[in-house]
Amino acid sequence: MTKTALITGAASGLGYELTLLLAKDAYKLILVDINAVNLAKVKDELVRGFKVEVITLAKDLSLPNISQEIIDDINNEPIDVLINNAGFGLFGSFAETNWERESAMLHVHIMTTTHLTKLVLEGMVKRKSGKILNMSSLAAFQPGPLMSIYYASKGYMLSFSEAIACELKGTGVSVTALCPGPTKTHFQETVSEDSKENKITFNMASAKAVAAYGYKAMLKGKPVAIPGGFNKFLATLPRLMPRNVAANIVRKIQEKNRED
Repeated sequence: MTKTALITGAASGLGYELTLLLAKDAYKLILVDINAVNLAKVKDELVRGFKVEVITLAKDLSLPNISQEIIDDINNEPIDVLINNAGFGLFGSFAETNWERESAMLHVHIMTTTHLTKLVLEGMVKRKSGKILNMSSLAAFQPGPLMSIYYASKGYMLSFSEAIACELKGTGVSVTALCPGPTKTHFQETVSEDSKENKITFNMASAKAVAAYGYKAMLKGKPVAIPGGFNKFLATLPRLMPRNVAANIVRKIQEKNRED
């Protein structure tokens, strides 16, 4: 029987690359993204290239109860793979940044992702089969001055994913938190209104490589996946120093990127 995968943020970046991998494995695809035009293009590409069934849902994932709306739109169809990929960043001091934008980020990264996971998870546990991939970040391992909400929300996603992964041991369902470092996607373009700000180029990975790493980790049921040896090293550093020192280091890096 054909398995079904639901992917948020599927129209570009890591979500798009993960969608390609699922299409190659002949999944029926339910693609969710706020960009209806890009969704239509991706659907056409997948149908022509892989002959798979594709359903697209143009949704604003920052809206309350949008997860339930998605499940209702697909008539509560059983989901075999859930990839919570949608997200964005915002650069600047918390005292000065836009609350509406931050509130939307918190809803996308935390409320919608958590609710959608809960709605899908019940069926997975009953069927004793399922895989969930939650998009966290290398940012999850330390506080992030000048991107405080983004770092904190990714920290939540890592902790949440690890906790339920432990709860689900022996059920046939696995949860993986993918924690990439800087990745070449459109993410940087949405972080700041000034396109010169926060343009990290060091240790930049391709979206295709990160997606392949995360997809493989998900299939293996690994709780945490950090692509790249240097990123694994960076993830351990905050454990070896006081948190205020880690925060100061991140701030200096952010400020330098802003100047560059």
